[in-house]
Amino acid sequence: MNRRRWLVTCGAAVLGKSVAAAQERPGLPTSSSLQQELSDALAAGKPLVVMVSLDGCVFCRALRQSYLVPMHRDEGLAVVQVDMQSVQRTRTLTGAETTHGQLVRSWGVTIAPTVLFFGRGGMEVAERLVGTYNADFYGAYLDERLATAGKSIRG
Repeated sequence: MNRRRWLVTCGAAVLGKSVAAAQERPGLPTSSSLQQELSDALAAGKPLVVMVSLDGCVFCRALRQSYLVPMHRDEGLAVVQVDMQSVQRTRTLTGAETTHGQLVRSWGVTIAPTVLFFGRGGMEVAERLVGTYNADFYGAYLDERLATAGKSIRG
């Protein structure tokens, strides 16, 4: 086997393993309609949590894997992800069509990760979590915001 063919074969094997590993680690659902996602969350008696992320952001990955994915999977947290620079289409909380990037700009979000909490009428129902704060206390900050948001949903 010549060197070029060997490199291509090795590269394909590594890429295949990377893709398989990524598929084994579930992420967060990506928003396709915030209006529908909020409606579903409220029907379940929960606020909608929106994580604003940035591709390649290590802090975003840590937040997602350490907190939001387990809470989504194990506790049924209603959460979606929106990418700061993505041209992926979604619908706003009022149903208008937009891109993830345009949506993030309309919210005035400039730091990733930022976590937003939405309730009835598409209103923010808890203070945003901007950045990662102190990693030792992030879980407590998140729990506090979720409790505040949950109270507003329950009335």
